[in-house]
Amino acid sequence: MLRFTIRPCHQLLPLLCTGLPIPQRSIAGAQSRPRAMAISSSSWELPLVAVCQVTSTPDKQQNFETCSELIREAARLGACLAFLPEAFDFIARDTMETLHLSEPLSGNLLEKYTQLARESGLWLSLGGFHERGQDWEQTQKIYNCHVLLNNEGSIVAAYRKTHLCDVEIPGQGPMHESNSTMPGPRLESPVNTPAGKIGLAICYDMRFPELSLTLAQAGAEILTYPSAFGSVTGPAHWEVLLRARAIETQCYVVAAAQCGRHHEKRASYGHSMVVDPWGTVVAHCSDGPGLCLARIDLNHLRQLRQHLPVFQHRRPDLYGNLGHPLS
Repeated sequence: MLRFTIRPCHQLLPLLCTGLPIPQRSIAGAQSRPRAMAISSSSWELPLVAVCQVTSTPDKQQNFETCSELIREAARLGACLAFLPEAFDFIARDTMETLHLSEPLSGNLLEKYTQLARESGLWLSLGGFHERGQDWEQTQKIYNCHVLLNNEGSIVAAYRKTHLCDVEIPGQGPMHESNSTMPGPRLESPVNTPAGKIGLAICYDMRFPELSLTLAQAGAEILTYPSAFGSVTGPAHWEVLLRARAIETQCYVVAAAQCGRHHEKRASYGHSMVVDPWGTVVAHCSDGPGLCLARIDLNHLRQLRQHLPVFQHRRPDLYGNLGHPLS
């Protein structure tokens, strides 16, 4: 059973919508910071999204129970869409265990989530599923797959992570994602959802602004980076990169994160957050499993793009046309 405290909906939402500070740990450690630009629409008419923070382990059933509890709580609070982090299904101890625990999209675990989407009435961003693809028999490698389900439980998009995290960070230890994972072949076009048009990415992708610019030019209004950042790169780069991606694309950025110790070999930074197109963090989790909530104000986004038309000012004649629109 999760141990987190969430205030009743009628007490919580006005604080989130106006940007007033939320008391520490009112939503599993959630905080809100004042917005730099005022919300222009009636806040109660804006779509509400929930960002879930979990500590996945090799126990897939326990992970599902944790995620489903958060999703049901998000539905109770009035969200239309819930975001889960990378590796929401499990975080294994080694490559062999990762491959052993992986499943195809047609497997039992995704079936549970499709049923959960139908029962809760929520769209679900399943931020990084260990997928046995159609080439599993030939490659014996998987894909890190971001699956988007609608509220009827249908898969409306599946993005396979294109930038694999093969790094050796001093103090954090080596990570070679390519030992078990194949890079995805392409980006996916942004998808219309009740919260706005979402562009899908995963974790390490946030270090490549070309990807975010491509999604923004293809019409994305929300970029999502489900992640499992480590304890060294997290404090140094996590918030800085997310705010940068929001400012340069003038999109909302939603980043659900893994937190805490998964097993004896791995721990994650946490600090799930939502950043608005001005670069302000409008919802934020700190320590432990839980969720935070944010309103998505697309009118605010459109006004900002009108007043600060950076995409019209780009100079591809000088530095190339970074971020070609998707077909």
